[in-house]
Amino acid sequence: MFSSYDGLCTIGELAGQTGVSVRTVRFYSDRGLLPEASRSAGGHRRYAPEAVERLRMIRALRGLDLPVAEVRRILDEQDARDVGAGEGGALEDAVAGRLRALGSELAALRWREAALRLVQESPPAERPDRLRLVGAVAAPPSTASLARFWRAWLPPRMPARSVTAFLEAAVPDLPDDPRPAQVLAFARLHAYVTRPCDGRGGRYQPQAHGVAGARASAVLYAGLAEAYDLAGGELRRDAEPGPGEALDAFVDAYASTYGTCDTAAFRHGLAGRLADDPRIDRYWELTAEVISAPDDRPEPTPGSAHDWLLASLETQLGAMDGVDVREGAGSETRSPGSDAPDGARAISPR
Repeated sequence: MFSSYDGLCTIGELAGQTGVSVRTVRFYSDRGLLPEASRSAGGHRRYAPEAVERLRMIRALRGLDLPVAEVRRILDEQDARDVGAGEGGALEDAVAGRLRALGSELAALRWREAALRLVQESPPAERPDRLRLVGAVAAPPSTASLARFWRAWLPPRMPARSVTAFLEAAVPDLPDDPRPAQVLAFARLHAYVTRPCDGRGGRYQPQAHGVAGARASAVLYAGLAEAYDLAGGELRRDAEPGPGEALDAFVDAYASTYGTCDTAAFRHGLAGRLADDPRIDRYWELTAEVISAPDDRPEPTPGSAHDWLLASLETQLGAMDGVDVREGAGSETRSPGSDAPDGARAISPR
């Protein structure tokens, strides 16, 4: 293969065989990726014939944009296998890691492209405001600000498992290939949860957060998650609000939390408390814009499910007009809402 009497090649011959520059061969040699077989009397590098395939392997790995450290680990593992040692896996791990990194890079590019299209397609008068909005969001965007908002909103000392379950429902999964409108919706959502606190503390917590307690709140949110899931199915099929399994699960979540029975009196009181609760409708409206497919009906969110359930409760109570609110409560007379502890208000992610 090589002209020398001992079968070794010079750095120039190796470079010519592999189509790289002498400088590239020297770079990999200096970093220990391409061992020299010997040095000539004049101090010139000399390589064994197998260096050709090794250098081609290095070029292939670097062509996949793997860093030098990963290439060294793969080659070391290959050398170990050649002598009967090592278990393998370095190449697979490196490729999987590069795929993850590339996925993140592609997601960032898609979000930047959609953001640029948004600015390009916006009416001139709206461009400055929209540019400021989207410019405040990283690409690819992070939902950490949304998670922080809800962690501050939730009752303190709730079990970690309950908090995680709530965040999975309340924090939207972002689209991999967003439309400009989705980029704008998320930018507005980010601005909404990071805006300065208002006179009410900016958190909009229902008063029950200070009454029900961490453990009772966890019970309530678990029950509400089930009710919202059922209501989401009703919303997807355009069902009108009304009595049914979803509403029963919704009311039972509150009744179980306060250790009381699901009676007509309780439902009347619950409807009143929920109607008076603080609302964060804007969060859910923007969330629906972020997660919904183009030209499709909005995807259900915990907020829209809650509103559907509250409308169902009010529909049922409207049909019950003229019915004794003490029904199902025995001989005990209860005023609307008396089933819950004094001062308690319903917890709801609205």
